[in-house]
Amino acid sequence: MHFKTRSDRWFDGINYLLLSVVGLCMVFPLLYIFSVSFSTMQDYIQKDIVLWPSHWDLGAYEYIFDTPVFGRAMLVSACLTVVITLFNLLMTSSMAFATVHSFVGSKLILRMIIFTLLFSPGLIPSYLMVRNLHLIDTYWALILPGAISTFNLIVIRQFFQNLPKEIFEASKIDGAHELQMFTKLVLPLSKPALAAFALFYAVDAWNAYFNVILYINDTTKWTIQVVLRQIVIVSPPDNNLIASLLKDPPPAQTVQMAAVLVATLPVLVIYPFLQKHFAKGVMLGSVKG
Repeated sequence: MHFKTRSDRWFDGINYLLLSVVGLCMVFPLLYIFSVSFSTMQDYIQKDIVLWPSHWDLGAYEYIFDTPVFGRAMLVSACLTVVITLFNLLMTSSMAFATVHSFVGSKLILRMIIFTLLFSPGLIPSYLMVRNLHLIDTYWALILPGAISTFNLIVIRQFFQNLPKEIFEASKIDGAHELQMFTKLVLPLSKPALAAFALFYAVDAWNAYFNVILYINDTTKWTIQVVLRQIVIVSPPDNNLIASLLKDPPPAQTVQMAAVLVATLPVLVIYPFLQKHFAKGVMLGSVKG
């Protein structure tokens, strides 16, 4: 049996204390947002809110769910997140699988991919490329430019390299071609890594707003983050803007907090189900070898 020394106990105690402080710093803003979103305007003005509403009020939530622009933005974000996540996973994993195998020009292609990690094309060239491809004001402008993440590709490629080579040799003897090996061997064996990077892609897609502002001019195609930005950042000094986005709104502060909480919930709900695969996938993809 291992007995902890006094220094070990001190070390554990300090770690627990620091983690508790960090945890409180992360949880407190969410509790405050939750409390304000369910509070009345009178309680908010009187600062009668700490971590729990003094008087419960669902007016802000009833309002945002009855507002077409908010519901449409939620639907657009949800659909885009699913499409972007699946498309990016397919493109990244297939490219990673292709670069694992040696063929004419494979090393050059890999070096070109790594080169993009060091030098970004910049905002203006990216915008000009999207404009010249006639993708402005289309969802393709949000899907295609970020279809392959170089960092994710390198980590997934490392994961593929660590798969037993014997299974590929056996599958070749059985007559399987590359597409069959990719779909029936590599992808099923790579579920932990794919789940981890699916979470990466999904969170990035859900939280994206700059590209939407840059490429999407049609307000009916806005995602929830852009609408949320209009409500939280632009609205307080400009009552006409919030009136154009939200018709006959309840108190602005409660609407803002309710919108923030609703926009945050999907990630908070999904993450616990993928946490096990997330930790396992990242460790397998980065430590092995």
